[in-house]
Amino acid sequence: KSAETSPSVVFENIQGCSPKCLRMLLENISGLTVDDDFTVEVIPEINVAVATFMKNIDTEEFVKKCSQNKRVKKFNITARLLESTQSIKAENVPASVSTDYITVYFESERNGGAPVSDVQLFPEENSAIVTFCDHKGNA
Repeated sequence: KSAETSPSVVFENIQGCSPKCLRMLLENISGLTVDDDFTVEVIPEINVAVATFMKNIDTEEFVKKCSQNKRVKKFNITARLLESTQSIKAENVPASVSTDYITVYFESERNGGAPVSDVQLFPEENSAIVTFCDHKGNA
């Protein structure tokens, strides 16, 4: 079951809570330490943050705890599991980078990678679409 569950949780409506406050709140709820046990990526343009757990925790249970937390409710923040995907968009890719380099980078276990089946470069946008062989990655 845990291999099927996403290690990432999406938090929406975070505009009322600063990134530092959100990190402390997630530490309080999870009992874990930011940077050591999980990372938080804030996407301010769409008022969203994504917490990804390196420690093997029950993220479904964590989402439930977040939904019941009085501070989370006060900030009007919602939490849900990040759905799995086979493709991602990499942005700010230098025009000089090859598809082989991108493939090797995203297959690197140190970067949390997984086997890549395809890379499409879009040099005019400085981006690439990376498609993985399996949406579960190395989990």
